[in-house]
Amino acid sequence: MRVLVTGAGGQVGRLLRATCPEGIELTACTHAELDIGDAQAVRRTVEQVQPAAVINAAAYTAVDKAESEPEVARRINGLGPAHLAASAAACGARLVQISTDFVFDGTASSPYRPEAHPHPLGVYGASKREGELAVLEALPEHSVLVRTAWVYAAEGKNFLNTMLRLMRERGAVRVVADQVGTPTAARPLAEVLWQIVARPEIRGVHHWTDAGVASWYDFAVAIADESAALGLLPSGVTVTPIATEEYPTPARRPAYSVLDKRSLAAFGIHPAHWRHRLRDTLKDIAHG
Repeated sequence: MRVLVTGAGGQVGRLLRATCPEGIELTACTHAELDIGDAQAVRRTVEQVQPAAVINAAAYTAVDKAESEPEVARRINGLGPAHLAASAAACGARLVQISTDFVFDGTASSPYRPEAHPHPLGVYGASKREGELAVLEALPEHSVLVRTAWVYAAEGKNFLNTMLRLMRERGAVRVVADQVGTPTAARPLAEVLWQIVARPEIRGVHHWTDAGVASWYDFAVAIADESAALGLLPSGVTVTPIATEEYPTPARRPAYSVLDKRSLAAFGIHPAHWRHRLRDTLKDIAHG
């Protein structure tokens, strides 16, 4: 099976390459190799590769910066998926589109189901929602929309690596404790995306994160504890909980972004707890 992966230089894209199953003829394009905001470039690439499936891991993820450059965010997150969907439809390919908890406003008190009504709080979420709608309109029967949240990996710019750096440098961090979601390791996410590619009966909108619930403060405490156990950090790092108001950012964040994953469980796809996945990722870092 021929599969095209876009955004192959990002943290999910890199793990998609690393976990590519046998029997897949993979074409993996970084942003430098394929700008999905360029409709003609997308059309040429899809026509050349003739994939059976496309996984779009390309995204503009600078949540705060998006507030000051909305057109750049929209070009990648909104128009990019539209270009991919049109080209996938033309060649009969399935499209697996990665989306985000940021399409919701965070006012819920129970996990968001896939059919929950989106209401983005900022530019990033709105641009990702535009991409969702474009894919669902162009490929209603041949697309899979996978919303995820709080993604991190051993490499790249993410909360885990930021915390490790600050904890080493300062020995103490202050972290928001009133935003709740689920940390999600990129490797198992990539593995699930490959399972979806292999199963054409999976279509429509689904949610995937690791299991469990945490605040950013909880996540940071776990990073400090697990890293100390592995020798990545000294013991005794201080993690202080703070309120969102004490750490203002240009973009508003959802206060609650736990996603309901039962729709994929119906296909036998079940997550491990986020703490176990964190430990696995830290072991990858510790072993180089």
